[in-house]
Amino acid sequence: MTRKIVMLMTLVMFAFAAPLLAKTFDGKKILFINSYHAGYTFSDGEVKGAKDVLSGTGVDLKVIEMDTKRNGSEEFAKKAALKVKEEIEKWKPDVVIAADDAASKYLVMPYYKNASLPFVFCGVNWDASVYGYPYNNATGMEEVALFQQILDNLKVYAKGNRIGLLTSDDLTERKEGEYLKKIFKVTFTVEKYVKSFAEWKEAFKNMQGQVDILILGNKVAIPDFNDTEGAEWAQTYAKIPSGTINDWMMPFTMLSLAKVPEEQGIWSAKTALRILEGTPTSGIPIAKNVRGNLLLNVKIANNAGIVFKPELIKNAKIIN
Repeated sequence: MTRKIVMLMTLVMFAFAAPLLAKTFDGKKILFINSYHAGYTFSDGEVKGAKDVLSGTGVDLKVIEMDTKRNGSEEFAKKAALKVKEEIEKWKPDVVIAADDAASKYLVMPYYKNASLPFVFCGVNWDASVYGYPYNNATGMEEVALFQQILDNLKVYAKGNRIGLLTSDDLTERKEGEYLKKIFKVTFTVEKYVKSFAEWKEAFKNMQGQVDILILGNKVAIPDFNDTEGAEWAQTYAKIPSGTINDWMMPFTMLSLAKVPEEQGIWSAKTALRILEGTPTSGIPIAKNVRGNLLLNVKIANNAGIVFKPELIKNAKIIN
């Protein structure tokens, strides 16, 4: 048999095999639990990553939202978890993806630890063991920040070693702050968790004279935050180098090595497919995210009298 014929037969076999592969998961159902809400940048990326992987696989994907970022009380989170539990019992998915901390804390840990239904978590900040992971029926990807790299870049432009943290007051941000201190052995000279935009503005302005580097956390749990006014405020009052782990905070700060939310969704969806193919959940080790995007806000930096080095600008996306 000639090489040309073998190649032709291989192509024909692949042409017939491809549709079969696409139908491998027909009838299978995956439920994606979004701890937050549609329109929240990070969870939108997680959902998109999962959808991109599962598109064309034959999987029936359903997304359900807990909305705990805009509703921060524990009572609300517990009720939201019970609604998801009812949906699980009604819809009977084959695998559940649980995105971000609230889903693990209020749903998976109290109701599904070591149950028969497989779970894949993602977006759990820093340390999944606080929820008892791994379970026999659960694995996932922890979400870690590229904080040390951010800090190292900011120190080049700082006049001292005092570091401040300004963020919103909610479960995730409190946990984020604790793990930044624990893992990176950093001491925050000033640490502010605020509930209103007025508090945020006051703290931002005051901290310019209290610390040498400012780390900005998430704003999403601040219900009255005004993006336009916040950006103008930062451009007016920024005097020291500042950074963030969240790309959507770049209008208010100078530098970020931002996590890529799609990475979490992609890994979770691929892991869910492995489970559907028969891989034991307990045999899949917990992973950590590794991807990051370098972002610079040159306008705020220039207004503060900070000029980024050319090699830094060369490798960054510039935010205006």
